[in-house]
Amino acid sequence: MNVRRKLVAGNWKMNGNRAALAELAAIAAAAREASGVDVAICPPFTLLPLAVPRAGGLLVGAQDCHSRDSGAHTGNVSAPMLKEAGARLAIVGHSERRADQAEDDGFVRAKAEAALRHGLAAIVCVGESEAEREAGRAVERVTAQLSGSIPELSGEAELVVAYEPIWAIGTGRTATPADVAAMHSAIREALTARFGDAGGRIRILYGGSVNAGNSAELFAVDHVDGALVGGASLTAAQFVPIIEAAARS
Repeated sequence: MNVRRKLVAGNWKMNGNRAALAELAAIAAAAREASGVDVAICPPFTLLPLAVPRAGGLLVGAQDCHSRDSGAHTGNVSAPMLKEAGARLAIVGHSERRADQAEDDGFVRAKAEAALRHGLAAIVCVGESEAEREAGRAVERVTAQLSGSIPELSGEAELVVAYEPIWAIGTGRTATPADVAAMHSAIREALTARFGDAGGRIRILYGGSVNAGNSAELFAVDHVDGALVGGASLTAAQFVPIIEAAARS
């Protein structure tokens, strides 16, 4: 049996300023007490170099990275730039970027390849819309995204998958444990079919309005290896209970 450490990653999205970094001390303290759990914070790009020296054992990551190392790509940030700033990982393919910036699977895959090439762990996001779920196409949609967005495994940098049902992001709605179990099992099956034993070692996170009230139940589901947390990661008061729930699972 593969034993996978839980990973709890906070995605601050377009929130936070210098004052918000004061939250990191309590979050880092909780992370140090959480045996067997990796904890990451992904602040806006502007806060990355300020967050790293305050991390205290936290992994600091980015919310995106470009597929190219440099060039005429106004407003984008490359994996080497993130590495220089102290980032340890990068989220790619988040549903908000897929929708707002029209990023397709091929572009997401290229971004993941860039992150891995430069030694950053890549958290690749996949997920279905409410219409796709109601049409009975949720698994079909997610496995197609996996096929198109996940690069080949190479080197030592880690690949992580985050399942985020689009209809549950920022809405307060959460997939039922049965829904999560079915989808995470389908993702695991797809990963092991493609990568063999290595597919069994890839961590699969759940992301969709995770909070202190539902995290313990979610972490108890098979193949849920942690969480990608949005709004509840902005303050220690909300984020620490999720870390503690992961440590108890």
